Amino acid sequence: MTMKPDIVRRYLHNPILTKAEIPYPVETVHNAAVVKHENEYIMLFRSHLRTGRSIIGLARSPDGFHFAADPEPFLVPAQNTPFAAYEEFGVEDPRVTRLDGEYVITYSAYSRNGVRIALAKTKDFSQVERVSLITEADYRNVVIFPEKFDGLYARLDRPHSEIAPWSIWISYSPDLRYWGQSQLIMRPEPYHWDEMKIGPGAPPIKTDQGWLSIYHGVFRTMDGSVYRLGVALHDLANPAKIIGVGDSWILQPEDPWEITGYVHNVVFTCGAVLESDGTVKIYWGGADTVMCVGEANVSDLVALCLDHGRPAK
Repeated sequence: MTMKPDIVRRYLHNPILTKAEIPYPVETVHNAAVVKHENEYIMLFRSHLRTGRSIIGLARSPDGFHFAADPEPFLVPAQNTPFAAYEEFGVEDPRVTRLDGEYVITYSAYSRNGVRIALAKTKDFSQVERVSLITEADYRNVVIFPEKFDGLYARLDRPHSEIAPWSIWISYSPDLRYWGQSQLIMRPEPYHWDEMKIGPGAPPIKTDQGWLSIYHGVFRTMDGSVYRLGVALHDLANPAKIIGVGDSWILQPEDPWEITGYVHNVVFTCGAVLESDGTVKIYWGGADTVMCVGEANVSDLVALCLDHGRPAK
């Protein structure tokens, strides 16, 4: 099989959302979750304030390309316990999964105690309910599978470690609050585009061949780190088993707003939408500053894992 050079086709009118289009003061728009709700695309985006701390806003689109932001932020640091003590420095990088007839939101809660993951729920994105803090410090990038496995919910995450490379783990829960049975399932590849650290990106997408996971990988250069996107394929019945990892990246910083910004040389995804025609809309933050989108055929992403893949660890 011949590899296709550009699996992800960038939208010609990127970026699709910037700080200039937000009706309240923000300095960035990036790292957004996106889902389709009642034929409308909902984007939950992270924004820096001039304090340097982050909030989460909401934007809507009829087609997945043209977004308009709501007049007020969607989620700001909590004022009530127990969340207030762990969100005082900001809320960041949401992910959204449709589960049991509602939407489950995970996000990073920053405070002087480190970064934890919080879980919230909403039915319609007009009201949101905080449910629980589901990790201790220091965890990031929690994505929840949209189905149960043997009666248990499953999630991917990336704990911080100075001993082992920053790797992807899986955990299980009976109720979305209490998590365990954790195991490491995917490591960075030495001297590769994702050798420094990896982390889950968008919530996994179900395909006939397996669960497709879009993840970010980081490579350290003489001029700083570069964030790129790659794909892995998990077994349908046992998501802890990874069938293959695409050996090459699917997206890297190339456009000016991805190379230069708040954090240079970054493409970072928190959301992707599988369409009925087999295409996937992949959303990414460019240089931690603006939001972008591109499309790929899900079959090409799966093939990269199966035909041009490598073992997970």
